[in-house]
Amino acid sequence: MPLFHNIAAAPAHVAPFSHAVESGGWVMLTGQMPTVPGAPDAPLAEGIEAQTRQVMQNLQTVLAGVELGLDDVMQCRCYLTEFERDYALFNTTYKSFFPADRLPARTTIGVTALAVGALVEIDCLARRGDPT
Repeated sequence: MPLFHNIAAAPAHVAPFSHAVESGGWVMLTGQMPTVPGAPDAPLAEGIEAQTRQVMQNLQTVLAGVELGLDDVMQCRCYLTEFERDYALFNTTYKSFFPADRLPARTTIGVTALAVGALVEIDCLARRGDPT
């Protein structure tokens, strides 16, 4: 049976979802926005670098809520509303959260819009324990 996780310390939901769903050691995290936990009406940070940092911190909060960390992330999907403008700076900020030799598999997609007017959203797939 899957486990449906909602993490009290994570940002407020912006749509109907669970923060994470777990089954068979795999944990799928809902895409995180650059919203601040505990302050759902606060304005978003300016620029792709600040928004990417907030998204990554939000992913860390959700992962911690299920007793995992970024080291357990196997794959990320990243969505950018200003792909050509923001891609390089997004990459620099994103990779600073991972050791150089432990970058997850990743897909990055340009989109026309994201919830709450965000510039970036990231979802991920994590694995509990050593998957090998």
